[in-house]
Amino acid sequence: LWRFGYSARLLKTNHFRTAASNTSFPAARMLLAQYSGRIPGRLVVVEKEKFFTMSETVEDKANLELYSPHPEVRGMTLLNREAFKRTVVVPVLKVKKNIVNTLLKSLKHTVLQRPGLKRVVEDPKDEDSRLVILDPQKVPEFSLEESEHEVLKQLNVYPEVSKYNLELTYENFKLEEILRAVLPEGQEVTSGFSRVGHIAHLNLRDHQLPYRYLIGQVIIDKNPGITCVVNKTSIIDSTYRNFQMEVLAGENNLVTKVKENNITYELDFSKVYWNPRLSTEHSRIVELLKPGDVLFDVFAGIGPFTIPAAKKKCRVFANDLNPESYRWLLHNCKLNKVDNKIKAFNMDGRDFLLGPVREELSKELPLLKEEQKPSFHVVMNLPALAIEFLDVFRHLLVREPCSTADLPMVHCYGFSKHNDPAKDIQERAEASLGTSLDGRCSTYLVRNVAPNKEMLCISFQIPLDMLYKRPCPAEGKEQA
Repeated sequence: LWRFGYSARLLKTNHFRTAASNTSFPAARMLLAQYSGRIPGRLVVVEKEKFFTMSETVEDKANLELYSPHPEVRGMTLLNREAFKRTVVVPVLKVKKNIVNTLLKSLKHTVLQRPGLKRVVEDPKDEDSRLVILDPQKVPEFSLEESEHEVLKQLNVYPEVSKYNLELTYENFKLEEILRAVLPEGQEVTSGFSRVGHIAHLNLRDHQLPYRYLIGQVIIDKNPGITCVVNKTSIIDSTYRNFQMEVLAGENNLVTKVKENNITYELDFSKVYWNPRLSTEHSRIVELLKPGDVLFDVFAGIGPFTIPAAKKKCRVFANDLNPESYRWLLHNCKLNKVDNKIKAFNMDGRDFLLGPVREELSKELPLLKEEQKPSFHVVMNLPALAIEFLDVFRHLLVREPCSTADLPMVHCYGFSKHNDPAKDIQERAEASLGTSLDGRCSTYLVRNVAPNKEMLCISFQIPLDMLYKRPCPAEGKEQA
């Protein structure tokens, strides 16, 4: 159930704190019960973030000393790979070359494992033998344990451990080791980054900015496939949902290709919004749709809800105010061969709801037959502003409905810094709608955006008496 995704980290992070925030164990059990349907109330799920991750390393002080680059690299702002060279003393085991592979398998947990480092080197004194480099952390005081002695005995290898001067270069150090050695001691050097195609996207803090070009180049060096590193230099523009960025290293090419949920998208990362951490949320909403359903995507971007819904044989009306997003939306619809199933618009979200959405609902709802029963879904993924648009649904339609089952389902996203984000998002939605949603909505925790800032999705069927200017005759008597 709890599927935690972890941001890419340049240094060690506390994964549990990041994923679970301040959730207590009793609270976690409550959420688990809600998810399984045993407890009524708000439904909360956690999205698994699908984006570039780096494995966490847990190293003791001895490890840090052994595998730290040369101390003179401290404070370096322009990358000099030659300056990272360092010679360390490591244990080696002399073995005949014809049994090297067998020995490596038998002592695989004892042999030194470093990026780009040969585990076996030639013996300068004996061409028929080789020197197998052992991990000094696994061979303290250059002495093997009894179990390892037994392995060597079976292979007829003399268990004498010798000292060997090993030169470590820039290629042998891990990304986090390099940055830990370069950036000032005592300052936080952690920085999350996500991968969008060939682009690595960072959000560097002020004290890291003097080292930004070095950080960018090291990320390219240590991550095959990344050829461009950018740093966000401003907050997301509330109008077009993009932000200014600086290219730190690599090619100045921000047109890229990504794959999400088996669908390919192309985009200009500098001009449109794309967040690889929303993959699971896109999939969750699309899974609610059935073939023949109608989706109104109010803030469609380049199509992560639109295109998979169209592939599922839904009818889709997609809109985005950003001309660049609209252009890439059309491009990706054609790329994925669903352009004939989508009607795309380049309008303000409010105008889209008052225009094409109102027109389609007014036309479709009265014509529904019992055997058809398609569902109507409205997705509003603009977390900074979407809740403010909900007032559009007040008396959006004039004609009287035949059934409450036909009422559209809204999925609206928002940010919250409240202690109870689910309650906060519901109260704000109710204020915009002008009606209560108690017992008529579900709230989903999508992801943790920042400390004490959550992204949520509130889903509800638009109340009958709010959507129409006058209710059905039968329901009018009940309300009287």
